[in-house]
Amino acid sequence: MRVKTLLTATLIAYCLPALANDGKNSVNAKLQSAMILRVGAEVTHTAKATLTQGSNELWIEGLSSSIDVNSLQIKCSGGVTVMSSAFSTDYLTTGTPLPSVKKLQDSIDYYGREKDRIQVFLKTNDELLSLLKANKSIGGTQTGLSVAELMKMMDYYKAKSTELENEKSVFNNKLSKISESIARLQLQIDEESRKNDKSFGRLKLQLSSPLAATYDFTVSYYTNAAYWIPYYDLQASSADKPVKLTYKAKFVQTTGLDWKKVKLTLSTSTPGNGKTAPELKAWFLEYAINKALQGRVPGLEVAQNAISYDDASAKREKKYLSESVVIRGTNSVTPNQSPLYVVNGQIMNAEEATKISPETIKDINVLKDASAIALYGNRASNGVIIITLKEQTDYVSERENPIDVTYDIDLPYDILGSGNEQSVTLKSFDLPAEYKFYSAPKADKNTYLLATVNDWEKLNLLPGEANITFEGTYIGKSYIDPLSTQKTLNLTLGNDKRVIVKREKMQDYSSTKFIGSEKKQIFTYKLTVKNTKNSAVKMILKDQYPLSTQKDIEVELLESSKAHVNNEVGTLTWEFEMKPGETREFTLSYAVRYPKDQNLNL
Repeated sequence: MRVKTLLTATLIAYCLPALANDGKNSVNAKLQSAMILRVGAEVTHTAKATLTQGSNELWIEGLSSSIDVNSLQIKCSGGVTVMSSAFSTDYLTTGTPLPSVKKLQDSIDYYGREKDRIQVFLKTNDELLSLLKANKSIGGTQTGLSVAELMKMMDYYKAKSTELENEKSVFNNKLSKISESIARLQLQIDEESRKNDKSFGRLKLQLSSPLAATYDFTVSYYTNAAYWIPYYDLQASSADKPVKLTYKAKFVQTTGLDWKKVKLTLSTSTPGNGKTAPELKAWFLEYAINKALQGRVPGLEVAQNAISYDDASAKREKKYLSESVVIRGTNSVTPNQSPLYVVNGQIMNAEEATKISPETIKDINVLKDASAIALYGNRASNGVIIITLKEQTDYVSERENPIDVTYDIDLPYDILGSGNEQSVTLKSFDLPAEYKFYSAPKADKNTYLLATVNDWEKLNLLPGEANITFEGTYIGKSYIDPLSTQKTLNLTLGNDKRVIVKREKMQDYSSTKFIGSEKKQIFTYKLTVKNTKNSAVKMILKDQYPLSTQKDIEVELLESSKAHVNNEVGTLTWEFEMKPGETREFTLSYAVRYPKDQNLNL
């Protein structure tokens, strides 16, 4: 019997490791870097694995499940050869429980305990009611009771049963509310848990290893589960100072992985831009049947090509400022004294200052002796170390490549895979701008402040919305279109009610006449501009007159008040300066002659 027991124990001890490991050599990949394209992302993971000499099977876990397998790139160190690879999706592994789910579950547990307590009260209440009814029946069978005793007993039963029934009703109401709360909490848990229902990608590799050793692996691939869009903040403090343009990016990733402390790069390229260049084929003319144009829905063409990767992984060591700092050239320093630290204008003690990571420091200046004491008093007798920390734009470096522009962000980012939108500031500019007020009262009675920027092509901007702030007030949204062929970038900074433009028809100078088979109409308008600001302004005023596309319709411009006239598009432009409180008037008059039996949209 003892031998049989020992044999069983030996078999169990032998089988347990095999069951626990399932015979698989698997490692979890660490997300190292991500380059988010306008659509999609290039993601790089690293891993370490120990291999035996010769043939090995290795599973690399923890990849995104939404990858383009054609883009998969695998690099191995130490001469390891990849014989074959196969990608699959793991639906069984669950993500780390969410803190929000734990809080909700704690609430359900609390309500569950309350529910149990109330059910105990209800059970006791029912037992008391049953006992009361039983005693009432027993009392009713007794004889020899006087009328007074019988009435007293009936009053007691009535009062006690009413009390118990009321308590039962209160408990049932509480129980109903608790059940509703538990149901709502459970629905919320289900909703939150769905966010954690993630599938992960895994890679099965057949490898050939020259030696038994530990090797480094780099896995890169393209996934379409990410994107970024540009947007801008435009701030103008006044109409005589540069416009501050801040270039920002909103990015989202839904790869199923939480990107933790990842090195992030944004690229302006779009997958599919690298497809084959077009060729012109022979163009043969032939007669065709004219057809009326019909509404069309633009098609969407998406082409995904294999993408090559560079190994951009880098290890970083976190270093701190020395905890013992002495400034040479200062007064004698006692063991308990240290320089005064000023970080971004705020005085900080030495212990806190020495914990600042060098990666976050933009500049360090040292003040000694008289200059230090003059600024910070006697507490600066051992010198002052002035530290300026980096702003967000200091962490972004721009690289202009042959086919795109990339922005490397030197801050490690945490980006959850749940699709929450995050943003980053890429760069900012102070743009010398010429400010002018613009109005086209025929189309819009408002007067708009425009900022005209030259040499904007070098900014490497992309089309996007812009949030506009002028003189500290949010104006609204505009749209920056750097793909325009105009030489200047025209920014609309909102409308200003203090520059008033009025357009009115002058009836005395407008008329309609019939000349034989023709009708001649004369239209005359007065445009009035008034500057109620207490500063001078530059003004652009625009209007138009109609153009004819028919031989029997004649248009003649009669009066333009010295405007610049563009006869090709029928516009009149006045550019002028106005003093504070000044009013200017302009006249536009034109005549239209056409057959009297026709109607025109005049």
